Parts: sequence; structure tokens; C-alpha cells
Amino acid sequence: MSRFLSSSHMAYGLSLEYEREKMNNKFRFGLQYFTPESPSQWRETARKAEDSGYSTFVLADHYIGPGRALEAANHPIQTVAAIPAMMAAADATSSIMIGCKVICVDYHHPTVLAKELATIDFLSEGRLEIGFGAGWVASEYEAMGITMDKPSVRIKRMGETVELCRDFFNGSDLNYEGEYVYAKEFAAVPASPQKNGPKIMIGGGAQKILTTAGRLGDIVSLNFNNSDGKIGAAGIGSSTAEKTREKIGWIKDGAGSRFDQIELELPAYFTTITNEAASVREGMAANFGFSVEEFSEYPHALVGSVAEICETLEQRREEYGFSYISVNERHLEEFAPVVAELSGK
Repeated sequence: MSRFLSSSHMAYGLSLEYEREKMNNKFRFGLQYFTPESPSQWRETARKAEDSGYSTFVLADHYIGPGRALEAANHPIQTVAAIPAMMAAADATSSIMIGCKVICVDYHHPTVLAKELATIDFLSEGRLEIGFGAGWVASEYEAMGITMDKPSVRIKRMGETVELCRDFFNGSDLNYEGEYVYAKEFAAVPASPQKNGPKIMIGGGAQKILTTAGRLGDIVSLNFNNSDGKIGAAGIGSSTAEKTREKIGWIKDGAGSRFDQIELELPAYFTTITNEAASVREGMAANFGFSVEEFSEYPHALVGSVAEICETLEQRREEYGFSYISVNERHLEEFAPVVAELSGK
């Protein structure tokens, strides 16, 4: 175990490891990218991710360009829309899984979304792996003229959309009538080429969304709690080691006996490959208002040499159960040795 882990952390890790021992939680890695400057750059990046051994190539689901709304969100620009970009990436590659982390269900009609996703899965010959979220960027909703309902409503609508999509992927005769989602008296086509349909990820950082994710998801992505509607210090502070353990407890509450079947994904937002890890940690800790020890344990940060990061990831899998790690496109090449060393282990 890491020298930064306390005895209580070790006890938690051992108990979690025991509970998840039946799960095939081998390492795999995703690459997230949503700012191509040209069509060729988008396709070439997807191919590089594939050639470098990444398991998935994903983007996000945001629509607004530069302006006051984006400034209020404190979110980077996304230059391409999710649905067509996923298909273009699938068409440019042959083996990597393609997806979105995550689709905001409020931005899409549920049945149209299900058909579009099923079509991507069909045309890519079963390479869709799709994430769903309940939405969180308040200024984006406002800028696009979409009503942002209270969290309980958004999460219920997301859950119903996930259920409909599962039925659609299975080629079912649809007879779904939820509180917010409706699709009846027609057959879903095309059915998924994948046995049991595409894996479904649900992501978030607050209790209700993570409990729902535990109940419905094949993969759960642990993110910041951005309930204030923007990226900021509060969200970053919501993902400390202690709070991450609490989040896993919420997932377990929702999952019950199926917890050991869920794959846990974590985005490594703050990744630095360096041989000067101590000084980098010290500077980054000061920027975030953390102690060096707190930042060293921060689950969304990976700082160190390739060997040190591999060791950290193995420790965090043992402690938390994380086996699926995503990094941003800017780290594609420098992180590739980690991917090569740990994938499938």
C-alpha cells in the first residue's frame, strides 16, 4: 500500500477488495477528446488512441461555443456534437470502443436518442459503449432555452431513458410508458450486434445520481459533485479520498448484490508524467488548497513517472476498485506506456 494510506484506508481497501474479488476488474483505459480543429485531426486522434491500446475513445455532450454562457460554466469548449462525431470516429477505426461520457438526456428526445445510438452500434459492428448523465451545466440549459428541472426530476428522466435504451438495444417490441419517457406499439430496430447490448455507463458525483447508477449501470463513472451548475472549487473539493469512499458507498447502496458486477471508472483530470513528482505535487496542492498529503491521495490526480503512476493505479484499484481510467487527449502519447504496462492486468 502507498505510504500515504492510513490504517483505516487499508482496512477499507481490504474489505472492498474482498467484496469485489469475483469481479473481472482488469485495467483498461479511455481517451476523452472533444476539441478537434479539423475533420482529419478527429479521425487521426481516434486511430492513435486505438493504436496506443486505449479501450475506448469518447467525447462529452456539450453544445455552446464561446460567450458568457460558457464563461459562467467554466467549462472548456466542445467543438463537435456527440452523435455525428461518434459515428465519424467509429468509421475511422476498427476495434476501439466508441462512446460518450456522458450523454445529457435532457438534450435529446429519448426514442430518437435510442435509435441514433443503436444505429451507431449497428454501423460500427458492435463498438458502442455509451454513458448517460442527468445534466448539470446550468448556463448551457439557459443558453439553449431548455428547462433545467430539479435534480430528482432530471435523474428520474435519465433512469427512464436508460431503461428505454436497453429495451431498444435488445430489439424489443417497445411498450414503455414512464413518467417522462414514452415509446409504445413498435419494434426497436436495429437491434444491437452485442450480446446483451452495449455496456451502459452512468456518471455523476452526488448521492442520488450515484445510487441510481449503482442500480442501473454496467459502469459507474465517479465525477465531481457539480450541483452548483459549473466547474469550480466546490466540485473539485467534493472528490477527496474520503468523499470518494463515501461515493462508492452510495453506489453500493443502489447496486445491492450486483455491486461486484459493476466496473468503476475514474477520470484522471490532473495527470502529469514527470520524474519530479514531489515538486509538482507541492505546486498543484497549493493551487487546489490541499496539503501535499491530501493531494497525493486525491483520486483524480496522477503525478509521477510511468512506474510510479502504475504503482498508484494498482494501489487505488486495491483500495477503491477502480480499474477503468480515462485521460484527456493531451496525455495520449505520454500516458501510452501506462496503458501498455497495465491494460488487461
